[in-house]
Amino acid sequence: MSVPTSSAQQRHQEEKYLTFYLNNEEYGIPIHKVKEIIGMTEITAIPQQKQYYRGVINLRDRIIPVLDLRLRLNRPCPADSERTCIIVVEVARADRLVPTGMIVDSVSEVLQINEKQVENTANVDSADNSSYLLGVAKVEGKVKILIDIDRIVDKGDLQALLEKVA
Repeated sequence: MSVPTSSAQQRHQEEKYLTFYLNNEEYGIPIHKVKEIIGMTEITAIPQQKQYYRGVINLRDRIIPVLDLRLRLNRPCPADSERTCIIVVEVARADRLVPTGMIVDSVSEVLQINEKQVENTANVDSADNSSYLLGVAKVEGKVKILIDIDRIVDKGDLQALLEKVA
């Protein structure tokens, strides 16, 4: 006899992820962190920022910092194409959620991924990158690298950028 699972247990066992490409690698982030996806727009550079911060955009009268996820993950950074876009996510800071844009090569799809499909990345031999990996999912014979948005955005760098544009 099977015991019914509560909705909280189901959410823990399965989660939806927005998947996207950086070069030919597919990544995923929890869909609940995604606020919207927009096409590339004019980005205003802010001097003396980390290389992976491309600058800020004005999105409906809000200044949103934008980072190039390809550069942040030390991946090759091809020229932007018609499929390049910005995923606007909410990054957790100590006192609030901060809308932040992430440039990706293209968006793929939303997938429901069961925790049984996710392999822990404790054995990944990349100390810098593994700190913001949630795991590696195997879905339909393909590998999806799941990342933690709250860890990938350095809070100090984000704060410094926000102070410059405030």
